[in-house]
Amino acid sequence: MIPVQGVQNQTIAVLGLGRSGRATVAALVAGGARVVVWDDGADTRAQAEQDGMTVLDLTREARWDGIDALITSPGIPHLYPRPHPVIACAYDLGVPVDNDIGLFFRSFATQGWDAFDTPPRVIAVTGSNGKSTTTALIHHILQEAGRPTQMGGNIGTGVLSLDPPHDGEVIVLELSSYQTDLARALTPDVAVFTNLSPDHLDRHGGPGGYFAAKRRLFAEGGPDRAVIGVDEVEGRSLAGQLGMGPSDDRVIRISSGQKLERFGWSVFARKGFLAEWRKGRQVAAIDLREIAGLPGEHNHQNACAAYAATRAIGIAPREIERAFHSFQGLPHRSQRVAEINGVAWVNDSKATNVDAAAKALTAFRNIRWIAGGMGKDGGIEALTPFLGAVVKAYLIGHSGRDFALQLGQTPHEVLETMDQAVARAAAEAQPGETVLLAPAAASFDQYPNFEKRGEHFTALVRALQG
Repeated sequence: MIPVQGVQNQTIAVLGLGRSGRATVAALVAGGARVVVWDDGADTRAQAEQDGMTVLDLTREARWDGIDALITSPGIPHLYPRPHPVIACAYDLGVPVDNDIGLFFRSFATQGWDAFDTPPRVIAVTGSNGKSTTTALIHHILQEAGRPTQMGGNIGTGVLSLDPPHDGEVIVLELSSYQTDLARALTPDVAVFTNLSPDHLDRHGGPGGYFAAKRRLFAEGGPDRAVIGVDEVEGRSLAGQLGMGPSDDRVIRISSGQKLERFGWSVFARKGFLAEWRKGRQVAAIDLREIAGLPGEHNHQNACAAYAATRAIGIAPREIERAFHSFQGLPHRSQRVAEINGVAWVNDSKATNVDAAAKALTAFRNIRWIAGGMGKDGGIEALTPFLGAVVKAYLIGHSGRDFALQLGQTPHEVLETMDQAVARAAAEAQPGETVLLAPAAASFDQYPNFEKRGEHFTALVRALQG
């Protein structure tokens, strides 16, 4: 646990008692704060009282006397589409509002660091797609290189539940837009922006607000190095804002598909080869084509981001390449589940939007595609250019029939459930084909989250193996 600094003898309110909320309560108490809590769920409040927490109805303005700050869980809206009533009350009363990410950054460094030979550092990763894989890959590279490291944030351990860092340790954080949007302190040593595609637009008031939430990771704290994906205009804009010119190597531009030879520092992948360029010349290269844990151009972009971030803290190219080959990938992200009778089965349940699904569809050949769920605005019409490798689509869930209307001449069948789709694909797939779960939709019509959807797919595939 990382005790929160600067809160001794203060009264701090915590809104939301999920995983991050409970960890926040513990870290605040460890820092000497008096903590009161509120959650919209009656059962959650009752459990909090049983656990010894002080529950205070923060929806009533009269209960705010003496409260010095409000810490809210990232999933609770603080601005769009409208602030939660408790947060709105804090605004009206002038009470500062923060989240666990802000508390982490202001509490990470301690006087104990004076005895360290090498100060601990933080690498923080944000973006629309690929940030979990990039975060895990950075962590894996550091482990393989023998560097002390922890991983947390939106993946793995909550930030305040991490252990206080050791001498020279590197903390790798995945940060969502919900987490960066409100944090009052954001000071990573290396910040990574993977890419941007439309997502969470209601929460951020549109695409501009969504990008602004990501941009805060770079604008608030001024990282020593910024690794920026420049395959979208937002990334190119951000890189331009941060750099003093094309030769400024504090900004490391990355791309999957573009040559970036004219910049002070860049890492890009083309035709399966990663290249690092510095000051107009190539200094390293890696063949990504046979790395099983990083299939497809989208994973090549993740590889570029992880390579750049770890190079920025001094890891050698050969060490990074060796770690690439031992990386197994993450569950539900282009995860190769099995090969049965010459047919590959791949779980990319995390592909919850069309951009992520497009990347998955370009990573494989001869695809039998399982898609559908709770579709997002526009459905899958934008995927039309990426359907060339699809032998047949098997459509499930709430939006299955709507998706069928957008597939044109692509062979397809509406099957409603995952069980039916897997059974039909298994019956029809031929050797050399890939059965790919890349839903291009949220899971909430049939599953509580994309993880449960991917686990169900995996269990069905395992059953095929006998």
